[in-house]
Amino acid sequence: MIEPTVLAGWILWPGLGLCLGSFANVLIHRLPKDESIIWPDSHCPRCRAPIAFYDNIPLLSFLVLRGRCRNCRKPISARYPLVEAVVAVGGTALWLRWPGDWVWTLLSLLAVAALTAITCIDWDELIIPDELSFGLLALGLLASPFNPLFSGGPLWRAAQSLGGAAAGFGICWGVAMLGEKIFKKDAMGGGDVKLLAAIGAWTGALGAYDCILVASLIGAAYGGSLLLRKKIRRQDPIPFGPFLSAAAVFNLFYLLPFGFPFHNL
Repeated sequence: MIEPTVLAGWILWPGLGLCLGSFANVLIHRLPKDESIIWPDSHCPRCRAPIAFYDNIPLLSFLVLRGRCRNCRKPISARYPLVEAVVAVGGTALWLRWPGDWVWTLLSLLAVAALTAITCIDWDELIIPDELSFGLLALGLLASPFNPLFSGGPLWRAAQSLGGAAAGFGICWGVAMLGEKIFKKDAMGGGDVKLLAAIGAWTGALGAYDCILVASLIGAAYGGSLLLRKKIRRQDPIPFGPFLSAAAVFNLFYLLPFGFPFHNL
């Protein structure tokens, strides 16, 4: 028989993840357009008809409406339920990874939702809104006393978070300057620098190092495959935020020691 607390967890965290994923969709759709995330209410992006509350239930409404607007019957992008599902899976996985630590699970789930929004916006627009980067940075600093990735008392954990943010900024800025000298063009945007600073507030200095290393490897493999298939030219920009975000989410689960594989040197 399933314990009540376990059953409640299987209901709470996927459900909360779906709701935060729905809000992430609002951020993805509105922030690049400088629109308010509060007003107006949710509406169809095609016919602008307001979406009733019963048609705005994360994931379920998309399935019931078969992926179409109730008013104009035009198809709704599959990205909406996909984003909701990704954040829901993230919330559930974080709860399973850190059982009993509901404060950290909630805080890190907020980070996953923000990183998901950053991924989609940067992929589409090649920008990372400051609202998301600075919000993620502030939340990481506030979450530091509860962060199981850090050690020591609250003040020492806050110092590790602040040091991680500074290290993330410095590492990314240094890589950007080096790339500009070598390639004679911008190798990394300012949004990426601010994003890694925000990630460092969650993972510390070694975690920030891990993120840019893993993101660079993934980005190089992805860009190289596109070049080989002649999908892009050498001068075409590739968004780096999605790769940084993926590495950051991996680090939130702490599946490998920070600084891997050099952590024992």
